Amino acid sequence: MKCKISLISVLVVLFTGCSSGQKDRSVIIIPGPPQDLGWEFETTPFWYDEFDYTGLPDPVKWDYDLGGSGWGNNELQYYTNRIENAKVENGILTITARKENFEEKSYTSTRLVSRKKGDLLYGRVEARAKVPAGRGTWPAIWMLPTDWEYGGWPKSGEIDIMEHVGYDPEVIHMSTHCEAYYWVLNNQKTATRKVPGAITDFQLYRIDWTPFAIKGYINDQHIFTSYNEGTGPAVWPFDKRFHIILNVAVGGSWGGAQGVDDNIFPASMEIDYVRFYKMIPK
Repeated sequence: MKCKISLISVLVVLFTGCSSGQKDRSVIIIPGPPQDLGWEFETTPFWYDEFDYTGLPDPVKWDYDLGGSGWGNNELQYYTNRIENAKVENGILTITARKENFEEKSYTSTRLVSRKKGDLLYGRVEARAKVPAGRGTWPAIWMLPTDWEYGGWPKSGEIDIMEHVGYDPEVIHMSTHCEAYYWVLNNQKTATRKVPGAITDFQLYRIDWTPFAIKGYINDQHIFTSYNEGTGPAVWPFDKRFHIILNVAVGGSWGGAQGVDDNIFPASMEIDYVRFYKMIPK
């Protein structure tokens, strides 16, 4: 009788034989990368905001991170929940950074979060947005874990769907961060693309997130892939639910690397819609 072993993950097997009456001495299973099963996504979003109303963002769908702590990046703004910083009108959400004295800070803005109101584990995320111009702005569309099951940042992961710094006009960044790969180590999984019109016209930013990989797209063009190496949460904490964040920071370790031009304010990021689509299981 021939021995036949089919490998999906990597198997290291120490054996004396596999015929009748002979027993394996030991079997060690070493998890390997998942296979790409060609997952598809539902065509109707299960969570979304089309911003087809007027006033503050819908409280059923959104919450706020508030304060002026610097947010781990030496940012200069105080995040509020005021309509002066986050307003929905004419089908558009506008997040505006302002130059004003507020709670001992010199700038205000908004950090809008869907935490525990719109969470996702695997699926497609789309946001159509226009970023602000001007040195010192740092807008982002990104995701953080809702439950932090693997520990504090970066152990539980971060997904950056779109980042832009104002001193580098029309250059868009997409990244993932985790314990093994993140910006402090300067080895994060990342891609950068020049997007003409990013500050003057709406662009579509998207990720397709499956157990195999997180793939990033700009205007449906694939530019970024972060693969699941299959070696555990230090390199792939992206098997827990995440929520989306929309914000415009001012200054900070990256956004303020070339200073802040106070003549640009108020500076706004505009969002046409945000949509979450479920992954179809296989």
